[in-house]
This record gives sequence, C-alpha cells and structure tokens, in this order.
Amino acid sequence: MIDRKHHSFRWLLLTGLIAISGADAAPAAIAIIIDDLGYRYEEGNRAVALPGPVACAIIPNTPHGASMAAAAYASGKEILLHLPMQPLDSERPVGEMGIELDTTRLGVTAVLRAGMESVPHVSGVNNHMGSLITRHPGHMTWLMNDLQDNNLFFIDSVTTESSVALSMAREQGVAATRRDLFIDSEQASEDEILRRLEDLYALASRRGNALGIAHPYPVTIAVLERELPRLATRGIRLVSVRQLIALRQEQADSALTERDATGASH
Repeated sequence: MIDRKHHSFRWLLLTGLIAISGADAAPAAIAIIIDDLGYRYEEGNRAVALPGPVACAIIPNTPHGASMAAAAYASGKEILLHLPMQPLDSERPVGEMGIELDTTRLGVTAVLRAGMESVPHVSGVNNHMGSLITRHPGHMTWLMNDLQDNNLFFIDSVTTESSVALSMAREQGVAATRRDLFIDSEQASEDEILRRLEDLYALASRRGNALGIAHPYPVTIAVLERELPRLATRGIRLVSVRQLIALRQEQADSALTERDATGASH
C-alpha cells in the first residue's frame, strides 16, 4: 500500500497535476507547442519565427512539413512529430502515416520511422487526434517502446481524459508529460486567446510550470507575436518542452525527498 501511494504521488507530481510549494521557487515557466504545422505556409513560417523556444509540432507527409522542420531546426526550436492517431470520430481519416486499431506492432514501428523521415530533426512526439487509440494500452506501449529506442519524449495532447498514453510512457521510462491547456480554437477571438494565455500564466504561477498547445491560426500567431516578448514583465519564463519535462522531474524528486524526510522524522 505504501509503494502504491508513493507511485501515485510521484505520477501526479510529474504530470504537473498538483502544485509544489517553496519560497525559493524559480520564476514560473511555460512551454508552448504549435500543433498542426505543415499545411499553412504563411502562418507556419510565422510560427517558426516566433520568439523564444516555442516548439513546432509538424504533421508527417504534409506539403511544407520538411521545409518547416528545417527552418525550425535552424532557428534552434524543438520539433515534434505530430503523429496522427485514430479518433472516435470515424469521419476523420488518420491516413497511412498514423496509428489505428488495426495497426500491428511492426506497423507502429514503421509509422514512426516514416514520420521521422518525413519530418527531420524530431526530438519528441505528440498525438494528432487520438481520442480512440490513446485509450488502448497495447498500442501505446508499442509506441512508447519505440520512442524509448529513439530517445524521443512524448506529450499527451489529452484529446480524451480516458487516455492511457502518459501512463504507458511512464511505465516504459519515456520522458513525458501532458498538455495543460489549449490556448485557442479555430473560431477563438483575440480576447478569448488572451484569456486562455492568462489562464496558462496563472496555472504556471500556482504549480511552477504549465504547458499550452496552440495552432497556426492567423489570430493566434498575431497574439503570440505580440505577447511572448512581454513574458519577462509578467514574471514568466518561456522554456522548451524538454526543459519543462525536466523541471517537473526535478519538482517530483525534490518533493518526494522532502516527503520521505518528513515521514522519517515522525
């Protein structure tokens, strides 16, 4: 029972679902991923040019995916493979470069390999759609085994609260965490996007860090172009996704050490 409680506490810390207190805490950190890159040329290039370590999640086999990955890499940005996964909505096609229920073990490896060839310089993966397949431990375990073999991190976009992807990543030793907020939607106004950014800042201030996902919509890119240079004045720092995963790991390790020490003193 003690081990199970210890494991659950650690999992909550690593996912950022509970806060870490501390008077000497570093400034709150946020990471931002721009999803669905590879189709919209102008907005995609503007996303790549955003200031700071904004991560670029690129869908494989898209018209501009490879060139955007090259440009993002040249700019020092993280590149994620935005891997298509089967959703509950059967009207939304996954395509040949995605994972479906009938994808075999070897098929998962082939899909990941093809995606990495289509999108160069990848350092991590997050799911595009996936509200069905991320519920399935078998497929997610296969994927996490392959990510571990390729030293890639994983971000659960959380397209369903029933996702087991993050749990399977943890079990396979893959560096991973989950999205906290979506910053926009296709029909979101500038004011709505600004409110969601404020929610992201507030969450980071409470927990120490937060991860947001946005999309290359013109209004979203315009807001980020204006607001990201102002983060320092808000006491917020922008970090890479891998840095945010490491921060959550450090928080978890520190909190567990303090918890164990407190328990030993009683």
